Order: sequence, then C-alpha cells, then structure tokens
Amino acid sequence: MKIEFTPLGDSAIVVAAGEKMNEETTAAVRAIAAAIEKAAMPELMDVIQAYVNVTVCYDASGGITFEKMKERLCTILKDVQPASPETGRTVEIPVCYGGEFGPDLPFVAAHNGLTEEEVIEIHSGGSYDVKMIGFAPGFPFLGGLDERIAAPRRPSPRLEIPARTVGIAGSQTGVYPIGTPGGWQLIGRTPVDLFLPGEEIPSLLRPGDRVTFRPITREEYDRKEGARHDQS
Repeated sequence: MKIEFTPLGDSAIVVAAGEKMNEETTAAVRAIAAAIEKAAMPELMDVIQAYVNVTVCYDASGGITFEKMKERLCTILKDVQPASPETGRTVEIPVCYGGEFGPDLPFVAAHNGLTEEEVIEIHSGGSYDVKMIGFAPGFPFLGGLDERIAAPRRPSPRLEIPARTVGIAGSQTGVYPIGTPGGWQLIGRTPVDLFLPGEEIPSLLRPGDRVTFRPITREEYDRKEGARHDQS
C-alpha cells in the first residue's frame, strides 16, 4: 500500500492513500485510520477520515514535529493492509419520500426519465457505503448511488434544509443531520436522528458502515417522530 505524508499546519499531518475515490482507496483509508487509533499515541488529538486520505491532528506542544510524527506513523502503518468491507455495521434508516419532505423528487424523476415511484424503489433498493462524515455534524457522505437516479446539485442552494432530510447530489446520497444551508436535491426525510450530541460518539453513522433506506408512510413517520420527541 503506497502512503504519502503531507504537513497541515504545525499540528496535523495528512496521510494519503491514493488520488481517486474507489473501493481500494476506501479500504486503505479505513485501515490507516483504524491502525492509528489503535496505536493510541499520547499526542493524538483526532483522526479524521476523508475520501482518499486521513488527517491526523496531534498535540505539538511537547515538541512533536512533522518529521517525528511522520516517523511514528510510518512505523504504525508499516504492515497495514486494506480493511475488509465487512468490518462496518449495517444501519437501516426509514424514509418518508416525496411531498413536503422531498420537494425535489419530481425533478430527480424527470431528470432521469423515471417516475417518482421508480426513483423511490431504486433509492431504497440500494446499499450505501459511508465514505466519510463531514460538512455538518453527523452528515454522512454515502457512496453507491445507482447512476439511474443521479442528479446535479441545485443551481442555487437553499438557505436552510430541515434536519434529517435525505438528498442526492451527483452520484452521492446523504442525510442532513441538522438544519443547514445546502444545494442537494431533496427526496425525503427520516424520523431518525443522525447527530447525537449527548453521546460519546455523537454520530449515528461512522465511516465503514453500510446504510439501507426503507420507505415508510407519512403515518409511520409521524408515529416515529412522536416517539422520538417522547424520548427526548
């Protein structure tokens, strides 16, 4: 496995596993992150996975330089092998598609020459790979979207998208965990919280997980939404 190291400021280092987003690079990134976390270096502050690299943040106050950290990481990663795709969890997320929850479902359907029902069937029939968490707390970038329902971002972003809204952008799908601006095409909403600020790991999903979507009716959505509020 070819790995490259680049400094990022004076207290972070980027560990690159490749240049292109593909299954091989994804497996390498996950293995690198897991090995670094397992090593539990006392200077380690954070390990952030992305599509083709891992950013390692460390405490430089003790005199740890880029070269010293690179040397330590080289030792840790010397024999690392790409992670197995079966290492993550599978998480099912219920989604109420269309209507006020998915105002862009008609556009996605028309853009691809499909009916709205066909878009829902294709989207909910896939299995998605959590590539990374970012942009907003708990936001999962999911790979594996069927090209038959790919759609471009909106020409101008919305100022606020409601929390837990499911969207499509290009060949990716994802779920907005909190209310935030965004330019993805919105196709539905889930009653499940993805951002969990009270938990030790504040994100429902993690890189390496698999996600499936299950269509639900508005009635089931309202029941689950009510139960979610009762538990809060």
